[in-house]
Amino acid sequence: MAEKYNLIVIGAGPAGYVAAAENASKGKKTALIENRELGGTCLNRGCIPTKTILHSAELFSEIKVCEHLGIHVEQVSCSMEGIQVRKEEVTQQLRSGIEMMMKKNKVDVYYGTGTILDGHTVKVSGGEEAVLDTENILIATGSVPSMPPIPGMDLPGVVNSDALLASKEIYPRLTIIGGGVIGMEFASIYSALGAQVTVVEFLDRILANMDKEISQNLKMILKKRGVEIHTGARVEEIREGADGTLVCCYREKEELKEAVSEGVLVAVGRRANTEGLLGEGFELAMDRGKIIVDEHYETSVPGVYAVGDVTGGIQLAHTASAEAINAVAYMAGEEMPVCMDYVPGCVYTNPEIGSVGITQEEAKAQGISVITKKYPMSANGKSLLSGQERGFIKVVADSETHRILGAQMMCARATDMISEFGTAIVNGLTLEQMGSVIRPHPTFAEGITEAVRG
Repeated sequence: MAEKYNLIVIGAGPAGYVAAAENASKGKKTALIENRELGGTCLNRGCIPTKTILHSAELFSEIKVCEHLGIHVEQVSCSMEGIQVRKEEVTQQLRSGIEMMMKKNKVDVYYGTGTILDGHTVKVSGGEEAVLDTENILIATGSVPSMPPIPGMDLPGVVNSDALLASKEIYPRLTIIGGGVIGMEFASIYSALGAQVTVVEFLDRILANMDKEISQNLKMILKKRGVEIHTGARVEEIREGADGTLVCCYREKEELKEAVSEGVLVAVGRRANTEGLLGEGFELAMDRGKIIVDEHYETSVPGVYAVGDVTGGIQLAHTASAEAINAVAYMAGEEMPVCMDYVPGCVYTNPEIGSVGITQEEAKAQGISVITKKYPMSANGKSLLSGQERGFIKVVADSETHRILGAQMMCARATDMISEFGTAIVNGLTLEQMGSVIRPHPTFAEGITEAVRG
């Protein structure tokens, strides 16, 4: 006889395990199905591994140029094998924490592929074997790297982000196809590790969905570090070169060019992961592979919900977790507690980038009259004493009410500080209200005070 649950969650990433714990904390019988590791892509092949390696790379880069700080280091070197060991230690510790969370909340965890047979039945296979009955189903299977149909994509050394994060070698030269968040973070990592990095981006600028000034500044900073960036460039093929190299052929301003390297990272985005999800005869409304949901995260089949990357929305871990909390609340007949109108976006380059709300360009396109406040972080004491690169804080506010509508930050700790502006926007705070707060000295956060009062 099948086990009976209130909710079965398929996928144990930042949406899935959060949803399972949230539902179980309400005293409801909950199952969580995962065919790989707890934590999903974010913990095992995305956010945490990337930032762990980035931390090591930045520290290595700083040590190499620390003479001006009065620190003398001889024969400094790094080992990707050692960095990988550290990465595994971090991910394992966090996985153990999720395991403890599931046990504490009495969530039944099944390891295998969850396949939906109908609106109330899920089969687990490929690991544990089980057939489970449930009142509700939540799909949180995330996404996988996209690999475009470019000739040569199957050549050895042409990899996606999953494979590069697991690599134990540092390519002397790395070509990155894609100038979005993933591409820029890997450009920062590998340039800091001493590799010659070339970025080829199809659009007219890197980080095209962010404030234009951020894109321009990051491009200048990376070029200063030796990173070649080619925008408005279309990759036509990848072929084998001499001595085991790879030749990425691309067209820039109608001129055919080549980037030669030992490795090629394909970072052109991610697609919804629905492999093995739907049983024979069971269908959900989809749009180009993404599951369609309504404002309550319910699919075309009543009682079946979906959140996170699999729905094709904003592909961020914190977005997925927030949607999971809201979906579980709705299933329980409660008000959805998290405001989804203002999702912060972060890029973990050096310097870091944080953004929330609308940009000045977006306000203009929407016909909103705004004022902007900007503070250069080169004037910030903490930035100067710690040797930070050029950066800034920009604030967008309604011209009449001074209510804050958006903020863009490019500086050290931007990914931490952007939350101040998220709180301000959600709660309708004005420039004057944010400026009334005392922030300690010397800190990077002082820049917020200077920006809103400027």
